[in-house]
Amino acid sequence: MKLWTERLDGACAGRQEENRSWTDKRDRRTDVRVPSLFTERTDALKESGYRKGCGMMKGSKTERIAGLGLLTSLALIASYIELLIPVPIGIPGVKLGLANMVTVWVLYALGPVEALAVNGMRILLAGFLFGSLSMILYSLAGAALSFLCMYLAEKSGMFSVTGVSIIGGVMHNVGQLLVAVCVLETVSLLYYGPVLLAAGLITGLLIGIIAREAGRRIPGKM
Repeated sequence: MKLWTERLDGACAGRQEENRSWTDKRDRRTDVRVPSLFTERTDALKESGYRKGCGMMKGSKTERIAGLGLLTSLALIASYIELLIPVPIGIPGVKLGLANMVTVWVLYALGPVEALAVNGMRILLAGFLFGSLSMILYSLAGAALSFLCMYLAEKSGMFSVTGVSIIGGVMHNVGQLLVAVCVLETVSLLYYGPVLLAAGLITGLLIGIIAREAGRRIPGKM
């Protein structure tokens, strides 16, 4: 009887030891392997920057497109208002240049690429909505020369916002005048040069002052 009891106690102790061993193995699998695998995957995601990078890239790109669309709309509205305001000079090509205010601000606040995109889209939309193909041609020529000179002036750091705007206004009229001379094949249009230069100087000065004050009140690199 005693021998049988000892064998039974030994069998129970062995079963308990086996259960304890199985429990320890299960705990090790749960506490080490699974968290280790999860940690490795999490570290890999952190190192690649997938979650943060993709989210920021998508958000910044969307916000950038929306912002450029808004600025293009503002420039387009300024172009339309400009058409409604008569300029009692009687010389073709003289404009107030209200849309250039948006271009100057974008050039300083966002950069040349954004300014070029806004200016180009504004010219195309305004030409198709309010003008004609000839208007698009003259506007693109004036805007190309104007933007190039404004970019170089801004890049040099020798001119203020007002000075850059004046350069843009003057060179815009110069560009349109040169295209008109080439298209019409007559140099007699150069007689309009002094008036166009003076008009570009005055409008560029006014637009530059407005752009400078806007830059002081709107967050940006200005």
